[in-house]
Parts: sequence; C-alpha cells; structure tokens
Amino acid sequence: MTREFLADDEKPLIWVGSSRKDLMAFPEEARTHLGAALGTAQFGGKHPDAKPWKGEGPGVMEVVEDHRGDTYRAVYTVRFAEAVYVLHAFQKKSKSGIKTPKADQDLIASRLKDAERIHRERFGGRNG
Repeated sequence: MTREFLADDEKPLIWVGSSRKDLMAFPEEARTHLGAALGTAQFGGKHPDAKPWKGEGPGVMEVVEDHRGDTYRAVYTVRFAEAVYVLHAFQKKSKSGIKTPKADQDLIASRLKDAERIHRERFGGRNG
C-alpha cells in the first residue's frame, strides 16, 4: 500500500508480504520510531539507527527499536532508485544472543526476491 500523492523527491514505500500488518501490530512507540526510519529512507537518507542487514548484500537495511524489554525490527531495501521496499517487520523473541532466528532470515531473503520481482513488474526492471 502506498499513498496516492508523494512529496517532491519522496520514494513510495512498498510493503512486501505481511510487513505492513506486522508493523502496525507493534506498540505505538515502536511504530513511530521504525516509521521515522522508513520515512527517512523514502527521502534518500539513512536514519541514525539504521544499519546494514547482514546476509543479503548491500542496500538491505535494518532498524531496531527496544521498547519495554522487547525488541522490534524492520528490514527494508533501498537497492532501487524508484522505491523503498519493506521486507519484514518482526518482534525478536529469541532470548539467547542477538542472532536473528533462521525463519526470519529466510523470510527476508524470500521477500527480497519478491521485491525484485515486484520492482521489475512495476518499474520495468530499472534499478539503482
């Protein structure tokens, strides 16, 4: 889902899979923080809390918000000049270490492929 009208130089935010629904289920404070980071990406910037996501190569970013002892994450890609794709929004539930569960890693990889396909269909294959 994207807004009908965008500001000058604002890229559309394209939600892949259930990422929008998942992010909207987060507590308001987490949504606000993660939404600010996504908004910064839409204008070509990098939020101070955004960092490269390890495992999918350049242009895939992660932002993390800790809220009341829980950790919320949004993973998105800025690989394409025309749009920002939100790949996954999830609450990290693992209590051991900082490693992201394999199921979430696999979902991000799959949704990145979906984003590439969506991008080809929507923008004719242009990228970066």
